[in-house]
This record gives sequence, structure tokens and C-alpha cells, in this order.
Amino acid sequence: MTDSPPPIDRRTALRALGSLTLAGVAGCTGTQNSGTSSSSTTSTSGPFATVDVQGTTLVVDLASGVDVEHVNLVKPSGSLFGKRGVAKGASRVTFDVGTTYTPGEYTLVAVNGDQTIGTTTRALRPDLQILEMGIGRNQPAKMWNGTEHRTGVEAFVSVANRGSGPTAITKLLFMGFVPYPSGENGTSYADQTDVSGIYNPESDSEVQDVVIPPGTQTTIYSYRAPFAFGPGANVTCTDQQQEGTFRLILETGSREGNVSQTYSIHYSASEQLHNCSITIGEN
Repeated sequence: MTDSPPPIDRRTALRALGSLTLAGVAGCTGTQNSGTSSSSTTSTSGPFATVDVQGTTLVVDLASGVDVEHVNLVKPSGSLFGKRGVAKGASRVTFDVGTTYTPGEYTLVAVNGDQTIGTTTRALRPDLQILEMGIGRNQPAKMWNGTEHRTGVEAFVSVANRGSGPTAITKLLFMGFVPYPSGENGTSYADQTDVSGIYNPESDSEVQDVVIPPGTQTTIYSYRAPFAFGPGANVTCTDQQQEGTFRLILETGSREGNVSQTYSIHYSASEQLHNCSITIGEN
């Protein structure tokens, strides 16, 4: 769902959203996995005690003794994301923000009757960073154990979300001078919307996406054997050394865009097309 430009300024919109009962209006959410970790908690004042992100959910705890009927979450554009009623005796409301939300400053508005009790803001903006990548044949200790999927020809990528909002990796791509790149002359899944190239050792299968909550880091694995030598491969071993570059690309569910890193790659000389050693360096 996309935002439309608000017809009035943000301050006026917040007053209106705080004072009106917007019955039946629900927020727009992404459709990704829930995630498992929480971000750092934001302490607030007034009717709001804390605002936290757990997985892909914005968790709002209200201060004790404050009478609040409902809480509105307002997008950076000034339009309403969602409204949550506060049950009698309850002190918490949640909003599933997903991973396809518009990054920016969100405003929470506590309302009782036709009165705004208080407001607070919470930034939701992912910052996905690539920490390390490597090949299973070179660093087997960084790979998984317990399944039959071959680790030697696959890659691992360690990533961290150092932002304030969740994101999801929806595709893992290797483009350039690798034996089986993700585009042409390789496994050709770069333009296939239903193929991620991401392996889940627990299910021993290719997964749709991997959710990265804010303040967490994880390791993902390739599924399409980008570093497998064989007849017809984009790169095979020769009796002379070979050098080039490739680009690692993480496509995300965030409007902040994709994340990529370019690496140098060196293949040693070998008389067999699958027996040379590979050395990778970060450019």
C-alpha cells in the first residue's frame, strides 16, 4: 500500500487523528515472517511508558493510571497507519508494521473520548549492513551442520540491522565472475520473483525471505551453488590463474532499497576444471 500526499499539514493531521473516532480504519502491514528479537526500547513520557519493536511488531506500553481509549499510529506522511482500542485494565497495544512500511518518523497519539491525552514519536528505519561473506569450502566452520545440502559450493553472508525498524532479505544474488552467477550464464533466478536463492538449514529448503529485526544480526546461506565448478559454468579452472570481481546483492522488503558489496575473486591455476582454489577479498 502506498501513501498519498496529505491534504493538510502534519500538525493539523495529528490533531484531527487524535480527536476523531476513526472506526473501522486499519493499518497497512507487510506480509513477512514475524522475526524473533526485539530492538532497543524507547522510553517516553506522558501516557506512553515504552515503545519497542519486537520482530515486525511495534509494541506500545501505556503508563499506569492513565485513562486511554485508543491509540493511533500516524505515518510520516501524516496519514493514519492504524488504530488500536485499549481494553479495560489493559496497558499494551501492538501494531504489525511488517517490512514494507514507509521508513521515517511515526507518531503515536493517545486518545480518550474526543481529547488527545498525549503523543510520542518512534523512528522506523532499517539499516541493513553486510558484515562478512565467505565460501563453505574455505570456511566450513561458518556453515551449517546436519543436512545433506552441500556446504562446500555454497556461501554464507553475515548481516546486521543497525537501524530502528525491521527489514527482510527477499533475495540473495551473486553477479559477476563466479562459476554460477544468479543471472545469465548461471542459475538465472535474478529476475524470478518467487525464487530467493536463500537456504534454511532447519527446513532443508529454499525460503521466501529472512526477517531481520532492528538491533539484531544473523547469517544467511545461499541455495543455488554459486561456487560450484562444472561443465558449462561461467568460470571453470584452467592451467592459468584467473582474477575478476563479483557483486553480492541483498534484495530487501524495505523501501530503503537493496544492499550490495563488490568483492575481488582469484582462482588458482589447476589442470582440472573443478580443482582450483578460490580467494575472495573485499573491494
